[in-house]
Amino acid sequence: MPIRPLPDTLINQIAAGEVVERPASVVKELVENALDAGAGRVDIDLEEGGVRLIRIRDDGGGIAADELALAVSRHATSKIASLDDLEAVATLGFRGEALPSIASVSRFRLASRRPGDGHGAELQVDGGRVGEVAPKAHAPGTTVEVRDLFFNVPARRKFLRAERTELGHIEEWLRSLALARPDVELRVSHNGKPSRRYRPGDTDAGMRLGETLGEDFVRAALRIDHAGAGMRLHGWIAQPHYSRSSADQQYLYVNGRAVRDRSVAHAVKLAYQDVLFHGRQPAYVLFLELDPARVDVNVHPAKHEVRFRDGRLVHDFVFRTLQEALAHTRAGAEAGAAAGSPQAAATQGAAGTAGGVPGWTPRPQPLGLRVDEAAGAYAVLYGPGEARGAAPVAGPAPLLRQDAALPAGDGEVPPLGFAVAQLHGIYILAENAEGLVVVDMHAAHERIGYERLKSAHDGLGLRAQPLLVPLALAVGERDADMAEREAQTLAELGFDVTRNGPQTLAVRSVPAVLAHADPEALLRDVLADLREHGATRRVAAARDELLSTMACHGAVRANRRLTLPEMNALLRDMEATERSGQCNHGRPTWARFSLGEIDRWFLRGR
Repeated sequence: MPIRPLPDTLINQIAAGEVVERPASVVKELVENALDAGAGRVDIDLEEGGVRLIRIRDDGGGIAADELALAVSRHATSKIASLDDLEAVATLGFRGEALPSIASVSRFRLASRRPGDGHGAELQVDGGRVGEVAPKAHAPGTTVEVRDLFFNVPARRKFLRAERTELGHIEEWLRSLALARPDVELRVSHNGKPSRRYRPGDTDAGMRLGETLGEDFVRAALRIDHAGAGMRLHGWIAQPHYSRSSADQQYLYVNGRAVRDRSVAHAVKLAYQDVLFHGRQPAYVLFLELDPARVDVNVHPAKHEVRFRDGRLVHDFVFRTLQEALAHTRAGAEAGAAAGSPQAAATQGAAGTAGGVPGWTPRPQPLGLRVDEAAGAYAVLYGPGEARGAAPVAGPAPLLRQDAALPAGDGEVPPLGFAVAQLHGIYILAENAEGLVVVDMHAAHERIGYERLKSAHDGLGLRAQPLLVPLALAVGERDADMAEREAQTLAELGFDVTRNGPQTLAVRSVPAVLAHADPEALLRDVLADLREHGATRRVAAARDELLSTMACHGAVRANRRLTLPEMNALLRDMEATERSGQCNHGRPTWARFSLGEIDRWFLRGR
């Protein structure tokens, strides 16, 4: 068969295969064009899940009559004019492929009017065949009507799902858009009936959270806003107790564009690593802002993915920002905030101590960790020459303190209150200003010990332990290249690795704390992380797993009877310990019941 140029209609239909996957893809492209045109209100009318009809009306800047035909021609756009523009794209749409692609697989109508024009104009396209521009009465703005999607491509149409499924994809994308653009009003109707209205509101999307993700998310949300390294990360992350069985409430926006990015998703997952129950997913709405020149948005036909110029820096920035925020989710912070006590702010502060409450003092934080690896023992250091808790790795940890005073008269009540009893040797019952607090004493003590061991070990850093005989490791050429390129990074993690050949590495030292682990498997995982995400926390995670086991063995066990001072000491330590709302395995450590809730149990006031 001879080589020949393809017809324009076929070219557009091929492009439609990349850009137009389903009705939701059409809605996305058309609504993004409306937003790029400055629309403050967008109406979306649908029939049969968008298969029969998609009509998008906006009040944006409109299109000149003599540009309508150009708008449905390939690679025609008002948004970029040079390579420099392409490398710093700030608009949602820019390829110039959406309208001709959509028009080639539907019965398409485009009508528009600019605010200063006396009348509007209309252009119809039937399966790629472009008609003539004609005058048309039209309000300022643009209307795009797409009927009978894929009517002339039956092979594509038969892959569309049921009406409810296709409508669900559209609603999910609109939910994502509503979070990103709270300033824009969105009105949606389906089969002639209004189905959803997002009212325009505050510019930080606070009002939209409840509408889109529900009030439970709002109550569990932590506000994030941090800038550094030429980037800003802001939005909301849900506290660990609000977790999901799937990733259905994970929204990431880069410079206002909703995207999927494996590196950022990995950074978020790592930040939640210590506080999320096995198999659960975090929920978040995050906006990452950076110089458009530092991110390539032109790597995916439908613009679902981006590529960062410095992926490692972005990964580390997101991870450290969220890790720091989650570190301050101390037990009792919510109770203090709900009760309006001044301790709420103190327990959530950077120092992590709750001051000004009579009758008790926070336990001192550790200054370091003394480790005797030969004897398999450790000691947490609290001050010069003072060591508490020297114990075998698998043995019991320090006993609970008994120096926390009982309530002092009419003094202020700390967030977790004061202990009143122990239930079945498992739970501590405490009374605070709001009502009843129930604490799982083993889970809480486990987290306290774990955080202290981590803090102490962080003060030492990751020391390397030389191997008696260097380990010869056979790897793929990509991993060998990575090991050679990242030798300094590996050294900081405790690995002394050199390249002996195209696919051979020599390992001469490993992290001391993990000397008894499998260094080969650990190094392979580290190299895989560096290759895929540009960063790794495998060594820290393996170390933390070991410290978690130590803390678990050292925590108080069920059926151990505690004195009231011991119980109160545990409550105070919880209030001062990072991430104390969950144990090391992600289970909750405490629960609260307000007096109102308890009154309802007994029908009081009815």
